[in-house]
Amino acid sequence: MTHSHHIVIVGCGRLGGTLANHLSKNGHKIVVIDQKEISFDKLSVEFSGYKLIGDAVELHVLQEAKIQQADCLFATTTSDNTNLMIAQVGKVIFKIPRVVARVFDPAREAIYRDFGIETISPTKLSTTAFLKVLP
Repeated sequence: MTHSHHIVIVGCGRLGGTLANHLSKNGHKIVVIDQKEISFDKLSVEFSGYKLIGDAVELHVLQEAKIQQADCLFATTTSDNTNLMIAQVGKVIFKIPRVVARVFDPAREAIYRDFGIETISPTKLSTTAFLKVLP
């Protein structure tokens, strides 16, 4: 097994839940934060991480997730503004080495880059996939 990382995932929707299941299965220490308890239904029965109900914009929630020990933070909510705010806090205040945020609006990616935050854009990825269909 590779080195185990402490990873905090904010948002337990389809993306966050799938990431949490995969990373937990690979032996990483996972903390998933979501505001709705029902969101944790997306986690598999094998999920061995920690589930935290709360708003990750609030510092005490992040501290309860032991964010100060995190090797990586994934901001995967459906809100670009929320993801940017959480990613900034993780990068600037808690000095997390790897911060990755989901961003739907490709025009906002430059803002994230200015803060040293990596982004993954479903919009860009989907556009690329659709364009590959053309001869």
